[in-house]
Amino acid sequence: MKNNLVIQAMLGHKSIRKYDDQVPSDEVIATIVKAGQQAPFASQYYSLLLSRTRARNPYKAPLLFTVCVDSHKFELIMASRDWKLVTNDLVLLLFGIQDAALMAENMIIAGRSLGLGSCLLGSAPFRAEKIAEEYELPKRVFPLVQLVMGYPAENPPPRPRYPMNFTLFETRYPKLDQDMVSEAMQQMDEGYLAQNYYRNLKAKIPLKGDREETFSYDNYSWTEHICRKWGQWYPDPEPLLEQFEKRGFYITGKKPHARKST
Repeated sequence: MKNNLVIQAMLGHKSIRKYDDQVPSDEVIATIVKAGQQAPFASQYYSLLLSRTRARNPYKAPLLFTVCVDSHKFELIMASRDWKLVTNDLVLLLFGIQDAALMAENMIIAGRSLGLGSCLLGSAPFRAEKIAEEYELPKRVFPLVQLVMGYPAENPPPRPRYPMNFTLFETRYPKLDQDMVSEAMQQMDEGYLAQNYYRNLKAKIPLKGDREETFSYDNYSWTEHICRKWGQWYPDPEPLLEQFEKRGFYITGKKPHARKST
């Protein structure tokens, strides 16, 4: 495999949840944000929030970025050009999510190249209204993902990934037989077990319903963990749709009075 400093920074990525006392300088922060802005974009449909309040930031990280899909400021630009927005919110959110996610990834890579570690927090959309109140966000700004960042006080190994043949499909999507599925599952599970990842985090997801618990931390690993997430969590889209609507986005095209009550 080809190798250089950029590739090393990307292949060496790991989530950091412990940070030392050093505070990144304004120059470091500006560099990371500028690198984020240089990500490919459809419309620069994003904005970035920053908290330096370490006592309140997750994992007591010195920096907490919140990457938002931002239609508000773009609509101000359109108004100044005497245009009215007609594109539906689902399309705007799809492109805005792409813009914001690419920005976040660039920031992660830039931070790592400067010696910082980071951890993405994917729960921001479910706390959108609370985040909006904290940062006094106008309508049409939606918190997509949060990113804690600082100088690492731990050095975990990079986490496992699927085999290449379970990821890269050339010419056509293959018929995935059980051998390929099992090989991918084994690579993920053995890799996480070797690192005692879930044991160290005490991160086993409880089972719901009458499903019997048959796993201990000796065999509980990534595939069981991720299956418990998407086999039990968020069956109803209504709470997330409500968060979007509170921020002024109507994915279904229905205004609040037309939606069912919860």
